[in-house]
Amino acid sequence: MTRGIVLTVVAVSLVFGVATTRAGASESDRIDGLLDAIAHVESNRNARAVGDGGRAIGAYQIHKRYWRDGTRFLGVDWSYDEARDPVKARQVVRAYLLHYGRGKTLLQKARIHNGGPRGHRKKATLKYARKIARILERADEQS
Repeated sequence: MTRGIVLTVVAVSLVFGVATTRAGASESDRIDGLLDAIAHVESNRNARAVGDGGRAIGAYQIHKRYWRDGTRFLGVDWSYDEARDPVKARQVVRAYLLHYGRGKTLLQKARIHNGGPRGHRKKATLKYARKIARILERADEQS
């Protein structure tokens, strides 16, 4: 796919809320692809990453409030330091996005990860969504 077409697909996806994913992929597979893309954008999958002035940790760059919400949705009592555990962090991010992103597209869920429960409405999360969309598009091309 040429760069111009990819950018057009990304723009259409962002404007109309269309998720770029493999045709016929299950919801679980689509979420897994999104989680992979988020970890790549946030930290290049580095579980020891620290960002946002020390306020975000782990591969998914999770803030304390996000962690509290996600662990509550999972019904677990994990300490914030466990956000560095890639398996637990992935479960928390999945729970957070499935809760706040119910009925939303993958890119809207990505914007929620980046901007909080109402992140899908924030103009500031559009650039982040474009990064995620490019990664999802590349994954679709490789499958």
